[in-house]
Amino acid sequence: MELSHILHGIINYIECITLMLCEIQVLYPVISTFSRTELPTKGKLYPKCKHGTRGKRSTMEPKDLSRILEETVGMAQMEEHNEQSNPIPEELSLLPLREVVIFPGLMAPLGVGRESSIQLVNDCMESGSRLMAVACMRDPLVDNPTLKDIYNVGAIVAIRMSGQTPEGQRLIVQGLRRFEVVEVTQTTPYMKVKVKLIEEEAIPEEDALEIEALKRNIGGMFSRIVQLSPDLPDEMQTMPANVPDPQIITDLVAAQAPRLSYQERQELLEIRSLKKRMLRLSELLIRETQVLELGNRLQSEVAQEMNKTQKEYYLREHMRQIQKELGETDDRTQDLDELRAKIANSKMNDEARKEADREFERLSRMNPAAPDYNVARTYLDWMVSMPWQTMTPDNLDIHEVRRILDSDHYGLDKVKDRILEYLAVRQFKTDGVSRQPILCFVGPPGVGKTSLGRSIAKAMGRKFARISLGGVHDEAEIRGHRRTYIGAMPGQIVQAIKRAETRNPVFMMDEIDKVNSDYRGDPSSALLEVLDPEQNNAFRDHYLDVPFDLSGVLFITTSNVLDTIMPPLRDRMEIIEIAGYTEEEKIAIATSHLVPRQLEEHGLKGKLSFAPETLRALVRGYTRESGVRNLEREIGKICRKVTLMFVQGRKSPLRILPDKLVNYMGSPRFEHEEASEQPRKPGVVTGLVWTPMGGDIISIEASAMPVPGTRPPTLTITGQLGDVMRESAQAALSWVRAHAEEIGASPDFYEHHDIHIHVPAGAIPKDGPSAGITMTTALASLFSGRLVRPLLAMTGEVTLTGRVLPIGGVKEKALGARRAGIKTILLPLKNRKDVVEDLPGEIHEAIKFHFFKDVSEVLQFALEPHVLPTVTTSPDKKPRRQTPPIADVLPSPATPPLH
Repeated sequence: MELSHILHGIINYIECITLMLCEIQVLYPVISTFSRTELPTKGKLYPKCKHGTRGKRSTMEPKDLSRILEETVGMAQMEEHNEQSNPIPEELSLLPLREVVIFPGLMAPLGVGRESSIQLVNDCMESGSRLMAVACMRDPLVDNPTLKDIYNVGAIVAIRMSGQTPEGQRLIVQGLRRFEVVEVTQTTPYMKVKVKLIEEEAIPEEDALEIEALKRNIGGMFSRIVQLSPDLPDEMQTMPANVPDPQIITDLVAAQAPRLSYQERQELLEIRSLKKRMLRLSELLIRETQVLELGNRLQSEVAQEMNKTQKEYYLREHMRQIQKELGETDDRTQDLDELRAKIANSKMNDEARKEADREFERLSRMNPAAPDYNVARTYLDWMVSMPWQTMTPDNLDIHEVRRILDSDHYGLDKVKDRILEYLAVRQFKTDGVSRQPILCFVGPPGVGKTSLGRSIAKAMGRKFARISLGGVHDEAEIRGHRRTYIGAMPGQIVQAIKRAETRNPVFMMDEIDKVNSDYRGDPSSALLEVLDPEQNNAFRDHYLDVPFDLSGVLFITTSNVLDTIMPPLRDRMEIIEIAGYTEEEKIAIATSHLVPRQLEEHGLKGKLSFAPETLRALVRGYTRESGVRNLEREIGKICRKVTLMFVQGRKSPLRILPDKLVNYMGSPRFEHEEASEQPRKPGVVTGLVWTPMGGDIISIEASAMPVPGTRPPTLTITGQLGDVMRESAQAALSWVRAHAEEIGASPDFYEHHDIHIHVPAGAIPKDGPSAGITMTTALASLFSGRLVRPLLAMTGEVTLTGRVLPIGGVKEKALGARRAGIKTILLPLKNRKDVVEDLPGEIHEAIKFHFFKDVSEVLQFALEPHVLPTVTTSPDKKPRRQTPPIADVLPSPATPPLH
């Protein structure tokens, strides 16, 4: 009994498989289109069938499928017999199709709606042949197409079934042969054309193997497309395997492949060579396969990600509920609780606390996977980590602070006194708020401006914060970015305060003179709020967007020059100039700080020492600077050479003596004093200049040449001079011409000579209002033939009336003059206070200072009384010797020289 049931089941299964294959091979083109409609045809109702979807078998009953198969196969056999007995006529009616291409040998549904087309179909049915020509229209929007609107190649079809529906007439046609339009024989009421049948080319024997390979390739790709397409039934995968003819399988796949445009199908219809047609179809199927695979992969990834997110969300919610029932909390809840406690203990001001609470409530309602979650969390982390009320107590012991400052830095008494004065005010004033000073250290590189700020923080017991403003050109570096920007973060001010972990650090801003501005804003203007004591108690960073009190910060800025600092910003700072160090100060600094530091860095502590005279020789012969940075480099160079000696086998300690210094450093770069190398000729004078690197000497030379011909004399100025120094040269020449007789020069000297003023080192730009008396002295020496006193330098501006105006940078210029070996300096009378107050005692011992208020006094002191014999040219071209000037013609100084 059980065996009979098993055999009966196997027979039913084989019958179902057989019917399914028949359905796919013969009826699918009809069934797939008419699956949703019932087509009345000649009194019979075409059965309604539904093809299967992916993962489901067809719902058609086997008996219905068998009946349809028998009727359809019988009808097809009858039609084939009629077509063989009745050949295709030469003239046929032409039915234009919209976006539909019919291939030979395949059945396809058609819908007819135009009156002319309906009449064409009815005439074909009444004639009994039921043959007509169909061709696709080039533009489907044309209502009344002509021959030029229709492709020249189409298919001759036989009407297999017809029926009437509310939308129009429906047909099932079967393609028979390809054709090509020869000419139009009728245009109304519908077109008739003469056709030429396109014969299928025979397959050459040498291409048979390639055709078979293309057939299998097309079948495999079509099966893959069916597998990937959600709108094609899985049963179609076996369709290519049941069609052995390569021509039929090519046309069948071309007709059934999804998403091919009607232009591409028409292209396949027009290709006559089977091999070329199969190659073109393979290209189109490869493209479609790649698109479907990419789409399925993307859809799978998106669905997988969504499923993962939903799964995590549901699991997280379940876990939260379970932990809630057990009295436990998850990591996120615990993290939020800790963050809430930090906000409560942060001691924010009222506005900041209100903003933090609002952001926290927003964060607590936000999904951790949301993009804004990390943005809000980062903002709250910044808010709770800011030292809103944390302050370090100041060390108010004046003697201890003085001891620390002296141990770290030699000299710099003006800066140290200012810090002690501030602490004295803090100690004496016990109530109210003490305003913090905003200091600006101005001086050449290497004088210890930055290290001095660190020592101040150490002496006062405060934290030290430092930022560099050199090259900063974005305002957001100071004020921060707004939180709407991607990658927003606070500005450098807030970041440094957070790192210091206190509200009152010593805040060093280096290179404030090198701040730039461009289209991103002006950082100098942003610094106004930071450095203004009236505003910085409510500094508002763009990222925090709440006020933060900076009034407890001791701001210290550094600069090489003051000219490039914006005037409103310079007005908010207390300027303290650090001009440079004398030779004795450099030796003391090297002994106390530089040498011990280099010995420590090179591991030579206790193994190397420097004699004091060695350091003096090192300062004089190998460095010529305002600071001590190069001096430390030279000491480090000696330490490296000595380290190499110990590595190579030396055991005993080493002491560097002056006579052995050349063995380590080579020949001195500054063997002689620069001032002594200046030429002793009329018209050559040594001046003093200020540079960002410190003070220095400069040589100004004047020369006279006879005027050729009768042209007027000229003044030539060379040496990369700026407008200010060129104006000083013009003023000096005018004064000397006006007072030629007073200085002992020929009154017509300028009329017969071209004057050339040159400042050597022409590649270096030079400018400044301090070379007036130097140029005047050079021209007076040239005109009168009197030499300038040796080892003498001068600086000061002059007017047309002869007044000597005061200048700046006296200490820097004096230090530069001493390094160059100058023994006497001439200065304006109003600069006497700078010499008395700023210059140390060793400068007064090495250099004599003389002060004047009129240029005639300068000339009387600077020029030697005797005259060198010089030859001038008179108007009659006869040489004559100058007469020595009378010394009494020069007026006596208004004030005696001061030493």
